[in-house]
Amino acid sequence: MSEVNRFDVITIFPEYLAPLKLSLIGKASESGLIEIGVHDLRAQTTDVHGSVDDTPYGGGAGMVMSPEPWGKAIDLVAELSDEPVHELIVLTPAGAKLTQKVAQELTRSKHLIFACGRYEGIDARVTAYYQSQPNFKVREISIGDYVLGGGEVATLVIMEAIIRLIPGVIGNPQSLAEESHSLEDANSTLVEYPTYTKPAEWRGLSVPEVLLSGNHGAIAAYRREQSQTRTDKLRSNPEK
Repeated sequence: MSEVNRFDVITIFPEYLAPLKLSLIGKASESGLIEIGVHDLRAQTTDVHGSVDDTPYGGGAGMVMSPEPWGKAIDLVAELSDEPVHELIVLTPAGAKLTQKVAQELTRSKHLIFACGRYEGIDARVTAYYQSQPNFKVREISIGDYVLGGGEVATLVIMEAIIRLIPGVIGNPQSLAEESHSLEDANSTLVEYPTYTKPAEWRGLSVPEVLLSGNHGAIAAYRREQSQTRTDKLRSNPEK
């Protein structure tokens, strides 16, 4: 089995995933901390038009992505890893919400396959079939209560949330422990405290004096208080 986390993305727009070559993710891939593959779903079609969708049974607007090319693509991608269990992530507005906890859980999976649906989604039998396979674990995930044109942008969000948590990707691991949704109170996670840098005064606004004091205990207490205040405000006004 591989020591490296592998990520495979199946999409009809491979070029949409170009940002995976940039920034932390690109560096992590180049350094061998992770492996990434992007696969064109249309390569698994049989007609001259590369059709991946059809009209929905029962009527209704839009088109539904056909199960056959998806089954072929997922089976082929699974062969790229020798892991005994492959985790299939189906991007859908009907899925469970992405959270920091979910991202942390997904770092433990050595092979993640992302199915980027479009139109009215992927034929539901694809999810049902792989849920029944002993060598697959299936998760349906949403990044929020809104609808996108496809799963590609959601995949970029989820992959970044996961990959930055993999040991070695972030230069200073302590920064992960102090950021939003990693800090905790007795009941839930906290958002991060406000941060400042030089100059000490900018456009009439000054950095809080405690941060300039050099008193590490007082600074820690101030930051904890600010995290709690911000979190309480967010919980009481979730739309703001």
